[in-house]
Amino acid sequence: MYFLGKYTHVFIVFLFLALSSSAVSAQETLPIYSDYLSDNVFLVHPSAAGIGNCGKIRLTGRNQWSGVADAPSLQTLSFHTRLGYKAGAGAILFNDKNGYHSQKGVQLAYAYHIELGRIDDINQLSFGMSFMMIQNSLDESSFTIPDPVVIGIIDSKNYFNADFSMAYHNQGFSSYFTAKNLLLTPRELYSDKLEPLNLRRYLLSAGYYFGQDGGLQFEPSILYQMAERTGEMSADFNMKVYKNLENAQVWGGLSYRLGFDGNNIEEPRYFSPIVGVNYKKMMLSYTYTKQTGDLLFDDGGYHQITLGFNLFCKQPRGAGCPNINASF
Repeated sequence: MYFLGKYTHVFIVFLFLALSSSAVSAQETLPIYSDYLSDNVFLVHPSAAGIGNCGKIRLTGRNQWSGVADAPSLQTLSFHTRLGYKAGAGAILFNDKNGYHSQKGVQLAYAYHIELGRIDDINQLSFGMSFMMIQNSLDESSFTIPDPVVIGIIDSKNYFNADFSMAYHNQGFSSYFTAKNLLLTPRELYSDKLEPLNLRRYLLSAGYYFGQDGGLQFEPSILYQMAERTGEMSADFNMKVYKNLENAQVWGGLSYRLGFDGNNIEEPRYFSPIVGVNYKKMMLSYTYTKQTGDLLFDDGGYHQITLGFNLFCKQPRGAGCPNINASF
């Protein structure tokens, strides 16, 4: 219990920042898809900032219904790296568009990593915090009959939000907990009345990486999320397989997302196959997401491309999961 006493002040600071800001205006932030599986855990867990032996740049582009005007799309640009021995920092820029509604945001994150074992081993407890600013816009300029509920023809509102995150890694085992959208949300964009809305969402994920001594490496994982206000829940069941080649690494996987809305109708289900390649310090991946079942929101699929580059790499410390140690 020595490390708890030694670092109690760090935990108290993070917890105070996470829970004391609920009076600030806020809005829904970066949506959670399967892009975190493209070696991009930092997108959903701020405590992953600087967690590996390399700084990571990741650029993602996701779209639905290719060739259809105003179809849903999302672009993200993220970077995070280690600062010194114990700290990490990162940033995310995102542009999320769905029809006439869009949101742009910037997220800044800081993480603190505590080594619980020997310096050459992976036994690490991490705390992270992120703050973000979001601009929500509604473009009604092309409407034939303006909506009387919407304020103005083209309206934009800026909001702020914050996430709190924890992580624990031990060799090939990884786990994260994140509380997202801690602040209450006014819906001023769609009404002239201030209507605070609770958009808090809780994420819990765990995975295990094994097979380092064999021809293939495996990484099963799960991501559970719950929305506090609606009680909506979902779980991602993931499996990734890696194969090392002479100058590269190829990998693929499958993610299955199952919703638990508690309704009498069919729960939403999504399959997401993913393939990727790592070459030296570069990575490229492609993900396709398809909803299944008798009740479909749409009959199209989602396509996502991720480009990545690692920099500021240091010597790996012992065995660890891929987000701890870069492949090359």
